[in-house]
Amino acid sequence: KVARAQGVVSVDVTITPTASGFTMVSDQVQDTAGLPAIARKITGDTTRAVVREEWSDATSGTIEITAPGKPTTASGTASLVPGSGGTTYVQELEVTVKVPLVGGKLEKVMADNIDEGLSAEHAVGTAWLRGER
Repeated sequence: KVARAQGVVSVDVTITPTASGFTMVSDQVQDTAGLPAIARKITGDTTRAVVREEWSDATSGTIEITAPGKPTTASGTASLVPGSGGTTYVQELEVTVKVPLVGGKLEKVMADNIDEGLSAEHAVGTAWLRGER
Protein backbone atom coordinates (compact mmCIF):
# COMPACT_ATOMS: atom_id res chain seq x y z
CA LYS A 1 0.00 0.00 0.00
CA VAL A 2 2.84 2.40 0.78
CA ALA A 3 4.56 1.74 -2.56
CA ARG A 4 1.28 2.36 -4.41
CA ALA A 5 0.75 5.61 -2.49
CA GLN A 6 4.28 6.69 -3.39
CA GLY A 7 3.76 5.95 -7.09
CA VAL A 8 6.43 3.25 -7.17
CA VAL A 9 6.51 1.32 -10.48
CA SER A 10 7.50 -1.99 -8.85
CA VAL A 11 8.72 -3.12 -5.44
CA ASP A 12 10.11 -6.21 -3.75
CA VAL A 13 10.09 -6.11 0.07
CA THR A 14 11.77 -8.54 2.44
CA ILE A 15 11.54 -8.43 6.22
CA THR A 16 13.92 -10.53 8.27
CA PRO A 17 13.48 -10.78 12.05
CA THR A 18 16.60 -10.33 14.19
CA ALA A 19 17.18 -11.08 17.88
CA SER A 20 15.46 -7.90 19.08
CA GLY A 21 14.29 -6.13 15.90
CA PHE A 22 14.20 -6.68 12.16
CA THR A 23 15.77 -5.79 8.82
CA MET A 24 13.55 -4.51 6.03
CA VAL A 25 14.78 -4.15 2.46
CA SER A 26 12.57 -2.46 -0.12
CA ASP A 27 13.96 -2.74 -3.66
CA GLN A 28 11.99 -0.29 -5.79
CA VAL A 29 11.77 0.99 -9.33
CA GLN A 30 10.60 4.59 -9.20
CA ASP A 31 9.20 6.80 -11.96
CA THR A 32 11.24 9.99 -12.35
CA ALA A 33 8.66 11.97 -14.35
CA GLY A 34 8.36 14.71 -11.70
CA LEU A 35 12.09 15.34 -11.35
CA PRO A 36 13.86 18.35 -12.86
CA ALA A 37 15.51 17.75 -16.26
CA ILE A 38 19.01 17.83 -14.73
CA ALA A 39 18.10 14.97 -12.38
CA ARG A 40 16.46 12.95 -15.17
CA LYS A 41 19.71 13.12 -17.15
CA ILE A 42 21.29 11.09 -14.35
CA THR A 43 18.36 8.83 -13.52
CA GLY A 44 16.60 8.21 -16.82
CA ASP A 45 12.83 7.58 -16.99
CA THR A 46 12.98 5.30 -13.96
CA THR A 47 15.49 4.70 -11.23
CA ARG A 48 16.10 1.89 -8.80
CA ALA A 49 16.15 2.70 -5.09
CA VAL A 50 17.07 0.20 -2.39
CA VAL A 51 15.88 1.19 1.08
CA ARG A 52 17.42 -0.82 3.92
CA GLU A 53 16.14 -0.31 7.46
CA GLU A 54 17.79 -2.14 10.33
CA TRP A 55 15.80 -1.79 13.54
CA SER A 56 17.87 -2.89 16.53
CA ASP A 57 14.75 -2.88 18.72
CA ALA A 58 11.15 -1.66 18.56
CA THR A 59 12.11 2.02 18.86
CA SER A 60 15.28 2.74 16.86
CA GLY A 61 17.22 1.79 13.80
CA THR A 62 19.32 2.86 10.86
CA ILE A 63 18.32 3.64 7.29
CA GLU A 64 20.32 3.51 4.10
CA ILE A 65 18.95 4.45 0.68
CA THR A 66 21.05 3.64 -2.36
CA ALA A 67 20.47 3.86 -6.09
CA PRO A 68 22.69 1.16 -7.62
CA GLY A 69 24.87 2.61 -10.34
CA LYS A 70 23.97 6.19 -9.44
CA PRO A 71 26.02 8.72 -7.42
CA THR A 72 23.36 9.11 -4.71
CA THR A 73 22.98 7.88 -1.14
CA ALA A 74 21.07 8.77 1.97
CA SER A 75 21.83 7.33 5.38
CA GLY A 76 20.93 8.01 8.96
CA THR A 77 18.67 7.00 11.80
CA ALA A 78 15.01 6.45 12.57
CA SER A 79 13.32 6.37 15.94
CA LEU A 80 9.91 6.23 17.53
CA VAL A 81 9.60 8.79 20.32
CA PRO A 82 6.72 8.72 22.81
CA GLY A 83 4.98 12.00 23.53
CA SER A 84 1.83 13.33 25.14
CA GLY A 85 -0.08 13.28 21.84
CA GLY A 86 1.12 9.84 20.77
CA THR A 87 4.23 8.49 19.12
CA THR A 88 6.37 10.57 16.78
CA TYR A 89 8.47 9.04 14.01
CA VAL A 90 11.81 10.85 13.69
CA GLN A 91 14.08 10.26 10.70
CA GLU A 92 17.40 12.04 10.27
CA LEU A 93 19.23 11.43 7.01
CA GLU A 94 22.32 12.77 5.33
CA VAL A 95 21.68 12.97 1.60
CA THR A 96 24.66 12.90 -0.77
CA VAL A 97 24.74 13.33 -4.54
CA LYS A 98 28.25 13.18 -5.98
CA VAL A 99 27.86 15.21 -9.16
CA PRO A 100 30.16 18.18 -9.78
CA LEU A 101 28.56 21.64 -9.72
CA VAL A 102 24.93 20.50 -9.31
CA GLY A 103 25.28 17.97 -6.49
CA GLY A 104 23.90 20.35 -3.87
CA LYS A 105 20.82 21.15 -5.93
CA LEU A 106 20.22 17.46 -6.59
CA GLU A 107 20.62 16.68 -2.87
CA LYS A 108 17.72 19.08 -2.21
CA VAL A 109 15.61 17.36 -4.88
CA MET A 110 16.40 13.94 -3.37
CA ALA A 111 15.63 15.16 0.17
CA ASP A 112 12.31 16.61 -1.01
CA ASN A 113 11.41 13.30 -2.68
CA ILE A 114 12.25 11.41 0.51
CA ASP A 115 10.02 13.81 2.49
CA GLU A 116 7.15 13.27 0.02
CA GLY A 117 7.60 9.51 0.34
CA LEU A 118 7.52 9.75 4.13
CA SER A 119 4.31 11.78 3.98
CA ALA A 120 2.69 9.09 1.84
CA GLU A 121 3.99 6.38 4.19
CA HIS A 122 2.58 8.27 7.19
CA ALA A 123 -0.84 8.62 5.55
CA VAL A 124 -1.00 4.90 4.73
CA GLY A 125 0.22 3.93 8.22
CA THR A 126 -2.29 6.18 9.94
CA ALA A 127 -5.11 4.73 7.83
CA TRP A 128 -3.91 1.21 8.65
CA LEU A 129 -3.96 1.94 12.38
CA ARG A 130 -7.53 3.25 11.98
CA GLY A 131 -8.44 -0.16 10.52
CA GLU A 132 -8.47 0.76 6.82
CA ARG A 133 -6.97 -2.36 5.33
